[in-house]
Formats: sequence, structure tokens, C-alpha cells
Amino acid sequence: ESAADTARVLSRVFDAIEYRGANHATVVELARHATVPVFNGLTDTWHPTQMLADFLTMREHARSATTSFAYVGDARFNMGNSLLVSGAILGSDVRIVAPQSLWPAEDVQQIAQERAEESGARITLTENIDDGLTGVDFVHTDVWVSMGEAKDVWAERIELLRPYRVDSALMSKAAPGAAFMHCLPAWRGMEITEAVIDGPQSAVFDEAENRLHAQKAVLSWCVSGN
Repeated sequence: ESAADTARVLSRVFDAIEYRGANHATVVELARHATVPVFNGLTDTWHPTQMLADFLTMREHARSATTSFAYVGDARFNMGNSLLVSGAILGSDVRIVAPQSLWPAEDVQQIAQERAEESGARITLTENIDDGLTGVDFVHTDVWVSMGEAKDVWAERIELLRPYRVDSALMSKAAPGAAFMHCLPAWRGMEITEAVIDGPQSAVFDEAENRLHAQKAVLSWCVSGN
């Protein structure tokens, strides 16, 4: 069934539609043809509901009014894109710390720069781990191999990103008391060590719980008519 027909059918049954899938064009098509609110639960390009949970979590754990955070790893997909642009919208000190070949696409960077000019956000993209981590209050990462990627890219990707694995040594480069965040599921031993994800700096499971609260808020807003 086409996305257009699916949107029309679901609109007659439900008060709102959340789409969670690989292709961002599908959620756009659903929204175009639905007569109820449609929101993006995850696509290959953006992860806005995760951003609501993440910024709620950072607010809960923040030690100052200014949010500073780094995303470490493969930043070309939904989490790198969304943290970069969301941080720019909200006036954060946001840093992408990754090999340049794995930075967000130029059009995503342009969106972030435009939003940063409006909000006063500080945007940094760097390959240098020391420069990227110094002083940040939160360190984010995600899986190194994303949705739909062929297995033949794994060995090269792992070798490229090995220096960016979030371990205790990498966390020590951030501000004292910095918190670690991951949208889950995590590949323990790959992009993150167990000592960090299970350690006192981890905010991962607060972050996971906050997905519930964030999406309840989205649904409430959708059906309230505001």
C-alpha cells in the first residue's frame, strides 16, 4: 500500500500517527496526505523525538544555564544531524567530533549555521578529540554502523572510528563530572565501553526513560489542537 493511501486509512482510525522507519521521504509523504498530526519517531536523516528526550535529560543533569555537548563518532546520520541542528536552534555549544569524512552533509551544516546565527549557538566540527571534548558537559555517541549499511563497510569503519570510542580516557577529556549519553541500542565494546555506560557518569537510562515523557508531550500537543 502506498504511503498516501496508508495516511488516508490511518487518519480515519487514529488521532495521530508516528512514523519510525528508514526513509525520511515516507514520513513527509504521510504528513502530506494525512488529516491528523504526523510526527517523526525516527528516520535515516532526523531523530526529533530523541532530541526532545535528550535535551530534557541534559536540562535535568545540567550544571549551568549553558548547554555544551559533543557528539563523537559517525555523525552523518540521524543523531549527528539532529544534535547539530537542535543544538544550533537552542543556542548550545555543540561540537561534532569525528573524521571529516563522517561529518554531517553540507546542507545539514548550512541549516545549523543559519540557526546558530539566530540563536547565538557555537558550532564546532573537528577531527581533533582534545579540541572537541575540552570543557563539554555532555558526551554523546551512537552506533558506528547505521541502518541499512552493508556488512562489508564494518571493518573499515571500525578502524577509522577506533580512536573515537567513548571510554574512560576519552571521558576524562571533557569537563569534570561530564555525563555520557547514548540513544540506544548500544553496541557495548564497540562505540562505548561498559565502564562508561554502566558507570556513574552515564545518563543513558534517564535518557531512555525520557523518551516516554517526551513522546507523551508530543501526543498531548498533537491532540490538544494547539
